[in-house]
Formats: sequence, C-alpha cells, structure tokens
Amino acid sequence: MALTITSPAFRPMGTIPRQYTCDDADSAPPLEWANVPAGARSLALIVDDPDAPDPAKPQRTYAHWVLYDIPPSATGLPEGAKTKDLPPGAREGTNDWKRIGYGGPCPPVGRHRYFFKLYALDTQLGDLGPATKAKVEGAMANHVLEVAELVGTYERNR
Repeated sequence: MALTITSPAFRPMGTIPRQYTCDDADSAPPLEWANVPAGARSLALIVDDPDAPDPAKPQRTYAHWVLYDIPPSATGLPEGAKTKDLPPGAREGTNDWKRIGYGGPCPPVGRHRYFFKLYALDTQLGDLGPATKAKVEGAMANHVLEVAELVGTYERNR
C-alpha cells in the first residue's frame, strides 16, 4: 500500500477550518499518516501554497511549515502541534514568515490551495542549521522513497 496523509479536520480538497488559519488560532491541524515504506529512515513534511499571492496570477510558492527527520515510526501530529509536541528527533525548519513552526493559511486574495506533502526518505537529514524549504528539498534530493499529499483550500471572508 502507498504512503498516505490525512487530517480528521478537513477532507481532501476541502476547506481548511478557520481555527487553523491566521483568522483564528493559527494552530496546526491534526495530521495522520500510514503505510510508511519499510526502508524509510525518516519523514519530512512540507506545507506550502503555490497560489501566492493571487491564484489568478500566482508568483511564488509560499512555505507554511517545514519539518524533517520525523521518525518513520510516527503516525501523525496532534492538533496544534508545536516544537514540544513533535516526535523525538524531529526538526523544524523556517517558514516563509522567517519563523520556526506552523503558519496557517492567510491568503491576501482568493481561494488558495495548501499542499501538505509527506516524504518518506531513505536517510536522516541531520542538522541543516536554519533550514528553509529549499534547503530541506535540496537535502532530500535522491533520497525520496515515496510522497503522499493532502490538499486543503482556504479563502478569507472580508
């Protein structure tokens, strides 16, 4: 069976609830995954928005959360996960707000898509210093065994 990632908070291509966005608590949604391949030595999670700043004219992909070196024995992350809630050994990178941790959807205009991408890797990446999405993706190159993806959407009510 293939690697999967889901959330009890929203269905694939469904609306991400407000509490997980900048319009409310801005806390991370609960995530669950299954079927980590046998050869995996670690997992990485990248949450990003390819529709920034405007889905009609996207100009960049905005990183909302960067996690890596998650133990392959982990089966998910709890709602509101912060550094202290991560599985032992997991490391957090820097999001595009230049902060460590989760930064929820906060689209300036339109309905954006948010990709929760889980990577099973054949290695641990180790300390990458202040790890951006690009640095983690570079370190993961040639080490990805499988990828699973969950997409949610969000549009602000103004």
